[in-house]
Amino acid sequence: MKFTAEQIAVILEGEVVGNPNAEVHELSKIEEGKMGSLTFLSNPKYNGFIYKTEATITIVNKTFEAEAEIKTTLIKVDDAYMAFSKLLEFYDQARGNKIGIEQPSIISENTKYGKNLYLGSFSYLGLNVVIGDNVKIYPNCFIGDNVLIGDNVIIFAGAKVYSETVIGNNCTIHSGAIIGADGFGFAPNTDGTFKKIPQIGNVIIEDNVDIGSCTTIDRATMGSTIIRKGVKLDNQIQIAHNVEIGENTVIAAQTGIAGSTKIGKNGMIGGQVGIAGHLIIGNNVRIQAQSGVGRNIKDDEILQGSPTFGYNDFSKSYVYFKNLPKIVADIEELKKQIIKQKKGNNG
Repeated sequence: MKFTAEQIAVILEGEVVGNPNAEVHELSKIEEGKMGSLTFLSNPKYNGFIYKTEATITIVNKTFEAEAEIKTTLIKVDDAYMAFSKLLEFYDQARGNKIGIEQPSIISENTKYGKNLYLGSFSYLGLNVVIGDNVKIYPNCFIGDNVLIGDNVIIFAGAKVYSETVIGNNCTIHSGAIIGADGFGFAPNTDGTFKKIPQIGNVIIEDNVDIGSCTTIDRATMGSTIIRKGVKLDNQIQIAHNVEIGENTVIAAQTGIAGSTKIGKNGMIGGQVGIAGHLIIGNNVRIQAQSGVGRNIKDDEILQGSPTFGYNDFSKSYVYFKNLPKIVADIEELKKQIIKQKKGNNG
């Protein structure tokens, strides 16, 4: 795909300084720019590169003024970083604008789908699946019986969506994600073995949710595991049965959330966090990476450690922990002085 500076300026509502017919077909970093590429400059730290770059077009802030000769055509915008992000989104949509049903693929009875469906080869749609408009399901995907999928959903190659799952509008599910597998439900028998408890619930994913590669979301034992609108999940996250994650909460990779825990809205959870089951985590909570949560958390708390406690208390305690050998040495020295003083007093 090729675009001129003038076409890009229209998309970004920017102003061309240089050749409006300059043409690009790829994107690049400013320090790696070459002929035919488009780049951007927003951080003053990289200003020097604009005088060296071979990029054909560079997006800059309106406030930018060249201090020496430059070869690249400029597109001036209010915010170069946001403009480039917008262009990346436009480029991604144009690049991935596939439509049609590839073969071999299987569409089971009573399946319904809207306009502009893309179904990649070796994919399977189960019985009574309902799919909205502008949905893209890439190759080797499995969509189980009675699944509902909204508009503008992208399911990348190799993802698996088990039966009864509900997916809202504008969601993205990345490769290897598994939605709706059985929750970890087993009851101990008297002989030491375990009996499986049927998991008859489902998973509900609301609008504008992103689910990273190899993340797993288990179906509920009864009722629903619920991912509220705007949630963003990184790669390799485990969400157990009957968990609920509130609106606009973001969770980093390798976090595990045990069954029936409820997490509030607007939370931020770092990588490798472990959260025990049947807890209530409040709104606007921040949990630092590698923390272990085993208690209910009130709104607006910032936590770190395993088990977690207040972030400020953790930071103060960690200072003492790092100095522990010196603190112990100081205590031992004080003990010696006290003993010596007592002997002197007794003498």
